[in-house]
Amino acid sequence: MTVPPQGRLPRTLRGRLSLVALVAAALLMAVLTIAFNAVVRQRLQQQADDHLQTRAAAIAATVDTTGPVARVVEVPNDDALDADVWIYAGPVRLEAPTGAAAGPLARAADALAAGGGRRCATARVREPVRLCVLPVTGPGRAPATVVVALALAPYRSSADTVLYASLALDAAMLACTYVLTRLAVGRALRPVGAMTDQATAWSALASDDRFGDARRPEELARLGGSLDALLDRIRAGLRHERQLTRELSHELRNPLARITAEVDWWQSRPRSHAETERACAAIADAAHSMRTICDTLLDDARGATDVHRGSADVHSALMGLVGRLPADDRVTVRLTVSAADGLTAGVPQALLERAVSPLLDNAVRHARSRVELSAVRRGGGIEVEVTDDGGGVPASFAQELFHPGRRADPGDGHTGAGLGLPLARRLARSVDGDVRYDEGHRQGARFVVTLPAG
Repeated sequence: MTVPPQGRLPRTLRGRLSLVALVAAALLMAVLTIAFNAVVRQRLQQQADDHLQTRAAAIAATVDTTGPVARVVEVPNDDALDADVWIYAGPVRLEAPTGAAAGPLARAADALAAGGGRRCATARVREPVRLCVLPVTGPGRAPATVVVALALAPYRSSADTVLYASLALDAAMLACTYVLTRLAVGRALRPVGAMTDQATAWSALASDDRFGDARRPEELARLGGSLDALLDRIRAGLRHERQLTRELSHELRNPLARITAEVDWWQSRPRSHAETERACAAIADAAHSMRTICDTLLDDARGATDVHRGSADVHSALMGLVGRLPADDRVTVRLTVSAADGLTAGVPQALLERAVSPLLDNAVRHARSRVELSAVRRGGGIEVEVTDDGGGVPASFAQELFHPGRRADPGDGHTGAGLGLPLARRLARSVDGDVRYDEGHRQGARFVVTLPAG
């Protein structure tokens, strides 16, 4: 079995469906046409046989079989009745058509009469001829046989006319089927084309439109719903990727600023060996902090925080955060840790630092003179409080504190992106903790970080 080359098939879905419909309709019409014409030909032959039998019965009425030998009774004006008629008395031919006493047709009539019985057969001379035989017998009567013939040309002509008409009708029906199928399929696929154009435009414009907003047939509506769900997942992934990028840039800003400051300070004038070593140590510490930040945020993005659960000494982690704060004579930071020798959080140290660091940075930025950082065991967890004596959070903004990209005062002079608090809360919640704002605190702002105890 050979498979047609791919290039010979229509390339569009409409063309292929139209071709399938055309082939199916052609097969169906071929079967119907063959069956219909077979029935028509059988019916025309039956009509010819009925006509011959009627003529044979009429001729048999003119045959006298009462005597010892059958004879033909002459009837006035019987020329039309005797046309194409053979009458036999036993094997002896009594009468035959004029000019047909010999020849293929006469031989066919003789053979049919000799065979006996009541039957019909088709003989081919120059054209098909139908012959029927009718025995004329009775008790005590002389045997006789009547054979009548009828040319089938008119019947065959009628059958051919019906065939040609049915073929023409088939061709018209196939053309209509192909055209109507293309129109119907094109109309049915029009919403798909519109959806394709919409998807192309949305990909170029980063639109938030949805396929399910328009009324469509049920099948396309389900497809639109599936595509909307897929778009939602893609958009969520893109939002997560953008959020991760912003958070990384936000968290890496301070270590990068520290590295830049150390390099600028070291290059400003010749330094002693001890000063160079201190600068290198500060740069190495900032680089290590950057790597820790990247690992922590990427683990959280991959959902691997729970897999890498560890423990952290709260006092040393908070001391490290305070030690990395930029020098600021305006603000004093006081650290208080109860049970300093045994207060352990059940989270990695890097995650603890990343959850507290944005709160501490904000407190130092907005404080007037004092920031208090404390940690205490309460219940089954650890609470880290960050308190400042600044202007506090405006009451109208309290509900938006932890929304990414929101800032109470965008024109306050610092370059924050409004990502620190949302990141701190997300990291804390990833280990079954939380970050909350104490709305009941007065004279500044207080944030509380809750983490599981180690």
